[in-house]
Amino acid sequence: MRPTEQTPTVVAFGEDVLDRMVLAVELVKQRLRRAAAALETAGIRYAVVGGNAVAAWVSQVDPAAARNTVDVDLLVERADFEKVKAALASAGFVYRHAKSVDMFLDGPQGKPREAIHLIFAGEKVRAEYTEAAPTLTDIARHSSFDVLAFDALVKMKLTSFRLKDQVHLQDLIEVGLLDESWLTRMPAELSARLKELLDHPDR
Repeated sequence: MRPTEQTPTVVAFGEDVLDRMVLAVELVKQRLRRAAAALETAGIRYAVVGGNAVAAWVSQVDPAAARNTVDVDLLVERADFEKVKAALASAGFVYRHAKSVDMFLDGPQGKPREAIHLIFAGEKVRAEYTEAAPTLTDIARHSSFDVLAFDALVKMKLTSFRLKDQVHLQDLIEVGLLDESWLTRMPAELSARLKELLDHPDR
């Protein structure tokens, strides 16, 4: 083992393992709600994107099919960045910038994989992406937070198209929210990616 690596903490199977699993899911929900409440109190526009946004849409059809995720992705305006930092700091989040990612840890001991991650509206998440992130002009309300509109979310997932994005798109397909009728609504490259998933649902 390299000197910089840390030995992971292994918990023996027991009666508390399920409780720990449930708690992990609940903590993600709490972070999302705290962050959303802080931004709304400050009057800052935002939208939940990423895995939590997919889960929100899936849950409208089949709550049991909603997939859990460990981080929270928020779409915000670049012009609001300093206001976002102040609002999230007031909710106990600690700002960090690492590997070109602006994130907010849940306290000084928070883990980056469990952080709030920012995506800036109208900007490319990665230089090689063909499409920029959507703007905040189309937002839906889900429970206690604002979520990106479905069309824009699908386009974001098709643009990124990493393995986890493909899994999220499959979730939308499986509950009937995404089908062949969407092929004509997307640019050619994104339409080809969606068709690939529709044609090979079990890959």
